Amino acid sequence: MTRKVTAGVFVAVLISSWTCCVGVYLANLSNECLRCLCHVSTKCDTSHQCTGGYCGPFNISRVYWVDAGRVTLPEDDPDRNHAWEDCARDFSCSKRIIAGYLSRFGQDCNSDGVTNCYDFMMVNGNGGYNCQGNLNRSDSGRRWLKRFEECRRSILN
Repeated sequence: MTRKVTAGVFVAVLISSWTCCVGVYLANLSNECLRCLCHVSTKCDTSHQCTGGYCGPFNISRVYWVDAGRVTLPEDDPDRNHAWEDCARDFSCSKRIIAGYLSRFGQDCNSDGVTNCYDFMMVNGNGGYNCQGNLNRSDSGRRWLKRFEECRRSILN
């Protein structure tokens, strides 16, 4: 009985450690897409600290971080008070937060039959629970669309 409990605890710790530090893989979340999502958020300002509860180059909030699975820097504790901020400000760690969030909420937001970077941008712009909303309805949404198109064009050229 003790061996089974010990083995179960080991597997749980191993899985927990792997998801915290390695991240998830999404087929359509390429490096180019991540670059555009970053550009949309802060023009990918990797020196961006925290402003108004949003941190790092992707402008990540604590709620977003929790929804993404409480991703942390290696060897950090998600229960530590500022773990989310430290991860959000670190470019590599913040990409894992984005991947975690999109693995949970990624969907075909524009109903074109494909879940791609445009949909991921809409998820980030509108939130995971209502990504279908038109981004043109607000100044910030129009700014997101403009920045996304700027980045998309620069990648295609």
